[in-house]
This record gives sequence, C-alpha cells and structure tokens, in this order.
Amino acid sequence: MARGKLRIYLGAAPGVGKTYAMLSEAHRRVERGTDCAVGVVEPHGRARTELMLHGLEVVPRREVAYRGALFPEMDVDAVLARRPAVALVDELAHTNVPGSRNAKRWQDVEELLRAGIDVVSTVNIQHLESLGDVVETITGVRQRETVPDEVVRRADQIELVDMSPQALRRRMAHGNICSPDEVDAALSNYFRPGNLTALRELALLWVADRADEYLQEYRGEHGIRATWQARERIVVGLTGGPEGRTLIRRAARLAEKGAGGEVMAVYVARSDGLTAASPEELALQRTLVEDLGGTFHHVIGDDIATGLLEFAGGVNATQVVLGSSRRRPWQYVFGPGVGVTVARESGPDLDVHIVTHEEAAKGRGRGLPAARSAALLGRTRVVAGWVVGVVCPALLAILLTHVDADPGLANEMLLFLALTVAAALLGGLYPALASAAFGSLLLNYFFAPPVHRLTISDPKNIVAIAVFFGVAVSVASVVDLAARRTHQAARLRAESEVLSFLAGSVLRGETTLDALLERVRETFAMESVVLLERDGDRESWRPAGSVGPHPAARPEEADVDMPIGEGMALALSGRVLPAEDRRVLGAFAAQAAVVLDRERLRGEAEEARRLAEGNRIRTALLAAVSHDLRTPLAGIKASVSSLRSDDVEWSEEDRAELLEGIENGADRLDHLVGNLLDMSRLQTGTVTPLIREIDLDEVVPMALGGVPEDSVVLDVPETLPMVAVDPGLLERAVANVVENAVKYSPAHEPVLVAASHLGDRVEVRVVDRGPGVPDEAKERIFEPFQRHGDAPRGTGVGLGLAVARGFTEAMDGTLAAEDTPGGGLTMVLTLRAAPRGRATAPDRGLEPLPAGPAGSTGPAGSTGPAELAGPAARPAEPTDPIRPVRQKAGPP
Repeated sequence: MARGKLRIYLGAAPGVGKTYAMLSEAHRRVERGTDCAVGVVEPHGRARTELMLHGLEVVPRREVAYRGALFPEMDVDAVLARRPAVALVDELAHTNVPGSRNAKRWQDVEELLRAGIDVVSTVNIQHLESLGDVVETITGVRQRETVPDEVVRRADQIELVDMSPQALRRRMAHGNICSPDEVDAALSNYFRPGNLTALRELALLWVADRADEYLQEYRGEHGIRATWQARERIVVGLTGGPEGRTLIRRAARLAEKGAGGEVMAVYVARSDGLTAASPEELALQRTLVEDLGGTFHHVIGDDIATGLLEFAGGVNATQVVLGSSRRRPWQYVFGPGVGVTVARESGPDLDVHIVTHEEAAKGRGRGLPAARSAALLGRTRVVAGWVVGVVCPALLAILLTHVDADPGLANEMLLFLALTVAAALLGGLYPALASAAFGSLLLNYFFAPPVHRLTISDPKNIVAIAVFFGVAVSVASVVDLAARRTHQAARLRAESEVLSFLAGSVLRGETTLDALLERVRETFAMESVVLLERDGDRESWRPAGSVGPHPAARPEEADVDMPIGEGMALALSGRVLPAEDRRVLGAFAAQAAVVLDRERLRGEAEEARRLAEGNRIRTALLAAVSHDLRTPLAGIKASVSSLRSDDVEWSEEDRAELLEGIENGADRLDHLVGNLLDMSRLQTGTVTPLIREIDLDEVVPMALGGVPEDSVVLDVPETLPMVAVDPGLLERAVANVVENAVKYSPAHEPVLVAASHLGDRVEVRVVDRGPGVPDEAKERIFEPFQRHGDAPRGTGVGLGLAVARGFTEAMDGTLAAEDTPGGGLTMVLTLRAAPRGRATAPDRGLEPLPAGPAGSTGPAGSTGPAELAGPAARPAEPTDPIRPVRQKAGPP
C-alpha cells in the first residue's frame, strides 16, 4: 500500500490562521470531489473557524478517562475505518491524554500515513524540538509539547502561514483569537511585538532552509548543473596568501548589495598535502570570513581550477571572486593560471571577478631553506643524523671487511642504504646525502672489484652503485620531507590552536588588556609582558598595560619586542623567541592594540556622555528653578502677604482657602525638591539599594497613598513569587509611575495596577486610558526634565518617570512604556523574582500557556490563549483556580 502524503501548515505563532487555512484547503478539495474527513480540529471558540467546519464530515472523537474526568481525543481507529482520501488533523505537536493509543498526535498521524491516507495538519514553529531552547530564551516559556524536526521535514509539502506582528496583535485586540478578558494579558506576555518578530524570523528562516533543500534535491535528481540564481552565493577562492583578506572583504561588499547574499570562502588543497599556503594566514582568513557572516570550506583537489568550479556548481553559486595571480611573467610558460582557467570554463551563469591586490605579480613565497628546515628538527637530532650518516658507514665497512663470510655486494648495499635512511630520519636531508655519497665511496673502495681502488671493472657494479646512490638520495629526500612536514604540522597545529583561542576570546568578549597580556605571557612562557607606547615627546615610553614582575621600560631592554605601528610595541622578557614564533606574537600584538583603543574609546565616550548629560541637567535645572520652583514660591508669598495684610478683613472661608493654597504650594515644592535630590543622587551614582525579598502586596498598596481614592484598581495576585528589591526604592518608583498615569487618565477611567509572573521575572503593569504616547517619544519621556506634548508648566519639572526608571534599574529591573490596547499608555515595571520565592501555582504537571492570563498555567504547548486549562480542555487536578484579588486603591 502506498504511503499517504503529509501537508503541514506552519505558523510563527498562535492565531496566524493555520487551522483556517487547513479548513479552506479541505473545502477546495471537497469541491473537486475529494473525500475529506475531519479527524480532529481545535477551533478554541473562534467563530470563523467553527463556521468553516460546516459542510465537512467530522469523525466523532472518543473520550479517554483520566483522573476521574473524560477528555476527547482523536479516534484513530474510527478514522482508519472511515478511510477518507484526506484526513484533517489539527495541532501535530499535541500530547495525548495518558491511556491513549499513542503518546503524541504526530504518532497518530504516522499510522494514518502508513495506511495510505493523506493528512493535512498544522504546527507552530515553537513546537519544533530543535528550537525549544531558542524559543524559551525569546519568550520565557518552555514548550513541553514538541514534535521531532524530522517528522516535519519528511512532509511532502510545507506551507507557511504568515502574518505581521502588528496584524496579529490587531487580531488579538479585536477578540478574534481569545476572549476579551484575556487580551491584555496575552498582548503583554507572549504576544509582544519583539517575541512575535523573533518567532516570525525563525519560521521564515526554517522554511527558507527547507526550500533550499528541496531545490538541491531537485537539481540532483534531474542532473541539473547550471546555476539557478535563486539567491546570490559568492565563492571566494583562497590560496593562503595575504591577498585573501582583500578578496573576502570585496566579496562581503558584493553580498551586501543583494538581499540574502551568502559568502563562502573555499581553499582547494592538493590531495598529496604539498602546498605553499600559510596555515597561519588561512586561520586569520577563516576568522575574518566568519566574522563577516560567511562560511569557510576546505576541499581537496589535484587541479585547483576544477576543484573550485566543482565546489561552486555544487553550492549553486552565482559569482566567484579570485585574486590577480601572484606569479611572475616568466612563470606563465607553465600554463594560463587558475584565474584564466576558471573564467574560461565557468560558463554563462557564473560570474568571475578578478580582484587586484598588492601582492599581484610579486611571485609566490619560496619554501624554507634546507638549512633552516634541518634546524627545525633540533640540534640533537641533527648531530645524531650526522653520526649515523658518516660514522656508522665507516664502522659498518670495518665490520664487513673483518667478517670471514662474504654476504655479497647486494646485501652490503642494502646495509649501507639502511644507514642512509636512518640518517634521513634523524638529521634530515643533508646527513642523508652525505651518508649516500660516503657509502658509495666505501662500497666502491672496499667491496666492488677491484677492491681498495676507486675504479670498477664490472659494468654491472657501476650500475648497482649508481642505482644505490640514486635510491639513497630519493629515499632520503622523501623521508626528510615527511619528517619536516610532520614537525611543521605539529607546530602549525599549536599555532592554530593559539589563534583560535585568540579569535574565540574576542567573540566571547574576553577583551580586557590585562587578560590578553596574561595570555601572551602564558603562551610564550615569559616572565613579564608589557604594552608600551610613546609619550608626547616621542622619545620616552610609558606602559599602557603589563603583567608579570619587572616589565621592560623600553622595547630594547626586552628579550623580544614586537612593533605595533610607529608609536607602540609589545615587549616580552624571559627568553629569546625563535623567528617563527613571531607570526603568532604579531597577531597578539595587533589584538592588544585594538583592545587598548577600544577601552580608551569606551572611556572617552562615557566621559563625553557624562559631560553632555551634566550640561543638559544643569541647563534644565536652571530652567526649572527659574520657573517651576518660583511659581509655588510666588503663590505661597502672595497668600502669606494677604493673610498678614491689615487692610482686608478676611472671612473664615477666604482664610481657609489661602491656607490651603500655602499648603498646596509647600507640597509642590517638597515634591519638586525631592525629585531633584533623587535625580542628583542617580546622576552621581550614590543610590545603593538594600535588596531583600518581599511580597509585592506589601509594597504596592503603600505607593498609592498619594492618589485620589477610587482612581486606581489594584490587581496583585497572592500567588506571585517574592521579588528581590529595595522596598523603599520600589515604593517610590511605583508611586511616581501611578501618579503620572492618574494625571493623564480620564476621570471616569481608573488606572489599573496589575502584577504577573513571567519566567524568572515579575511584572507590574500600570495601565491608563489617557491620550497615550507615540512610539518615537516613548524613550524621551524617561529623560530628566521632559514633559510630553503640550503639558503645561507648573505640572512638575519632568523628573518623576526619570527617577522611577533610575530606581528600577538600580534594583536590576526595567521600566518601559507600551501602548494600551484600545488607547492609552501602559508602564511595564519588570523586577527580578526572588530565588526562594513562593511557587506560582500548584504543580499540575502541565505547561504554562504562552499567552494566558499573567501568572496562570495552561496546557502544555497549546497554540493560543483561548486554550486555557480546564476540565473541558485538558486533564488537570480537580481544584478551583486561584482568582487574583481586586481592590480599589486608597490611603494605605
């Protein structure tokens, strides 16, 4: 029986319309005469979704008993018995009630597919198993209901149901996704614009990768070698030379010109491993291309041009970037070069860019001299090689001449050849060549007739000794080359590990100068390391940073110095480094200069910011003193002068009114001066919070004493965890925010102060129905001395929200402004939950809803805020939900 086909509607978040799209597809198929049946669809009370079920056959669900309650699940046997051509199965990641036939709904779908039934299903991106940690980081909600990625990848067709975050939030606000009493909590928790944007990007990228896999499979199945320019893929051919960095940057600029451009750097190495490429330079180029968002590839091929073109064709590249040849003009007699060959054989669909650079036509760097390569083996090995190559052949000749038995010329030649190979293994090429020459002379003089003469009578012996010398030299060359390559590989591996660590430390942010210098000292086993820079007179030096005892005061006093430009040097004391170690030391020196510049720029930027902020504060303070403080003082003085006047006889009512004016003016002055003092404390960094664990319901009501009665509705559930805050600072911050909300909220619309729990954070939301604040002004209202819009002078100096944010951040919290659904402004104060806080609710073994009411729990991995936990939706303990306490604010 042929396996059924699976079609999946993939969405970025609940409510984008996956189920609706699935039902629309079912109606289209029914109109074409296809036999369709609904295995299970979860409308979640959405009227338009329920309307789409009309006209479709629904297979009755079966009820599963669990903990004394009945829960409906898809009846797999009934669907198999009905055997429709197409079955609709909603929510692929759903977890079945314990006691069901399968643990997961996707396993039910597998049974239907094996039975030859086509299935149309839905799933959200957050339910893919590989993205669980990513989604938890973004939303703060751990999805326990997941589906293996491979199940979704095996689908015959995946269709993305997309919707912008703004449109989805509008649908939510209009009540098209969940009930009205759940809208505010959903919009402020899971359905935040940032969460939705990140989830949408995950969905788009996942589908794009899947589409790319489909494309590669199709091209492979149909043998298509031509380039399909679905997106710009730029291949950079690297040789290991210094021009590679120029090519990579050029390719990155080309990729930026088109949407979705991708850079792939490739180095083609010969299969025998013999190459003049610099591993250190390749390591630097790998780091550069990865920093620019590209990828590095190392492929093997005897012909560089062919290997490069095969790689470009395999990845469906559209452009190839190569550097101008470094060969000298006379070297072109050996062939046209890689660039010309690639350009000639690339075909019409692959553009080839030849980029000029400073190293063009300067020739390739030659390999290490023989003497230097021998020195790399170490003095002891070289001496041992000369002993074996020169002394041992003489000893062998003496031994063989005093042995009665004649082993024969062939065996004697093999013995001398063994000594030559041993000399090559120990000392390199030169001891082996000396051994071959000396051994040939000994064979000729002592063993080839006529003996004790340097002549050979038998032509066969001439050929034998000549072959001996040739084989000895060849074997010695190969053995020497292998030994040097092994030594170089071990050394370069150590260098690459150091460079990799250096690059990794930069990516991880471990970029302090002291840490970098300490790493240099450890790497090269030095006593001290110092970064020196010239003073203003250009004659003396001063240390910018140092580690270890007794650092050098000048570069010439150190054992090793590495210049960095004209005004800096890295000086190391302890021992003299070999020349080859300076390559890695140069990378460390360059990074030290970058780190020093970065630290100074950061300090200068901070100093400039503090100066600018101080100037702005002083200017605003003068303006506040000149008007906002003088206004209440003028009112107080006028009232006092009136009361002291003997010319007017004041009535009791007038006297009371003047006294009330004096009291109000004094209160305003006290409030303004208090905010000014708080702001000055924040500016000078003298606010030191005393953090302790406390319940919100002990602090928030105390902050509402300064607002009119019945102007605030308080909603702080008793089940919230404790928060780690300074109670005094928190009370002041909440009081400022609430007073601001009451000031701008209509008289008939009380301000809502609600608290909720999200991950390891507790949120306090102050919701008003006032005129609101545009997006571009939401950050400015937290700046000192800012009044939004046309707020009249005399309503305050604009410090209340600035002080509130400063106190909140001092407690490791945040204060931000959001739009209130339906109009108004919501201030979101996020605090850190105490580690030993109370649990938010009894553990029912179920997962919290991504978008339910703040602090509530719901079914694991459910796909919308309408799917609230309850006896009719999912199994749960028979317990009454805990209702939040609602009370009107008044004097504490």
